[in-house]
Amino acid sequence: MPYISKRNRQALVWVIIVSIIIVYIPRLLLAMDRTESSIKISESEITELKNKIAKYKKNKKSSFFDQGGNKSRYNVPPSKFDPNQYELKDWMQLGLSEKQANVVLKFTSRGIKSNEDLKRVFVLSDELFELIKDSTYYPIFEKSENPIKKSDTKTEKPKILVELNTASQEDLVKIPGIGEYFAKWIINYRTRLGGFTKSEQLLEVWKIDVEKFLQIEPYVMVNIEKISKLKLNSITIEDLKKHPYLNWNIANSIIKIRERKQGYTAIDEIKESVLIDEECFEKLKPYLSL
Repeated sequence: MPYISKRNRQALVWVIIVSIIIVYIPRLLLAMDRTESSIKISESEITELKNKIAKYKKNKKSSFFDQGGNKSRYNVPPSKFDPNQYELKDWMQLGLSEKQANVVLKFTSRGIKSNEDLKRVFVLSDELFELIKDSTYYPIFEKSENPIKKSDTKTEKPKILVELNTASQEDLVKIPGIGEYFAKWIINYRTRLGGFTKSEQLLEVWKIDVEKFLQIEPYVMVNIEKISKLKLNSITIEDLKKHPYLNWNIANSIIKIRERKQGYTAIDEIKESVLIDEECFEKLKPYLSL
């Protein structure tokens, strides 16, 4: 093997290093250029991505169905039943959660007389109600529907009925179970909300639970004509985010869409926001206008 001096060895090493640099530096620069270009996403690609996210969230709402396709997450009652006799486990077997079943029991504890009363139990979805409505019967109340002689009737005092969207604090305290404390909270929430669309929204008021609601509910009514609307084409983000069903992020997305579209032509256009799913939109819908 021929002898290579130290100087020649060093020169050989440098030649190898320079060769590697010449060969690989252009490839490295090309790879960096591809990485940088891949980061640049066009506006159309962003829009397409948002649409895919929105579609995914919308499809996610089909949680009422299992992977089998059309099978409901609710179960048909095994036989005809009296809702007033159903226990916690029975309602859960129909597909309700334990919490939902407990709410139903609160209603049945005071007696449900018909399917019309049953439908007012807000935790029962329309889907479940349709499954069970033909299997229900109310034997106690059906037997008691005998005509009463006039001589047996007693003169009843007129029931207090308060319209929630126009009631003053003085009107509300007349309702059994509502004192000044609850009256103030109801009016405060009504102001922030823009008015009630249904009496069940009282459950969103601070400290009003199911028991308190059931005590209040027979004495209240709602006139949806008295609701204050949010004007989508003129409202500011500061006023929009004050609504109980919104936060700053959702309000900001509504304003951004309005700016991009140069004004809304229909209220359902706010669903273009990936932050607004069908459930959120349905809650907001009564409060929106152009």
